[in-house]
Amino acid sequence: RQLRQAGLPLSVDNFYMLSAGLAGLLGVFALVTGQQLLVVGATVLIGGVGLPKLLVSRARKKRFKAFAEEFPNAVDVLVRGVKAGLPINDCFRIIANEAQEPVRGEFQKIIEGQQVGLTISQSVQRLHEAVPLNETNFFAIVITIQQQAGGNLSEDHGNLSNVLRDRKKMN
Repeated sequence: RQLRQAGLPLSVDNFYMLSAGLAGLLGVFALVTGQQLLVVGATVLIGGVGLPKLLVSRARKKRFKAFAEEFPNAVDVLVRGVKAGLPINDCFRIIANEAQEPVRGEFQKIIEGQQVGLTISQSVQRLHEAVPLNETNFFAIVITIQQQAGGNLSEDHGNLSNVLRDRKKMN
């Protein structure tokens, strides 16, 4: 899940193979430089476990930050589209075509989910699973409530957009 959230195109097996390769490479380097066996073991452990997890964590945080920067713009596109009379699916397609990464890719996944039979609510909930930020949770809740109870989608998302921008200003 963390590899997907980081946006890295690696399977879990490939991640473990790369981690083992890095551990081996660093271990050989430590041996060649004449380090004590304890230092070699620590180097292998850090290179095989610590460093890969650190790199994934950094990539994940960077991706989440980029998503949080672009997401209010995507919500604004949704608000303007709905106010203009477009169906929500068309608004999602516009975002998937026009937004910056990683928002573009995540909205493409929403569209793909709907094409395989998921409801809008289910597709948007998958967005929150892929990008577990408060912003995506709010978005998923607003979409789900609107789908179940109806209401003014453009007003609800306009409020959400304002909240997202205000939160960004506070940080």
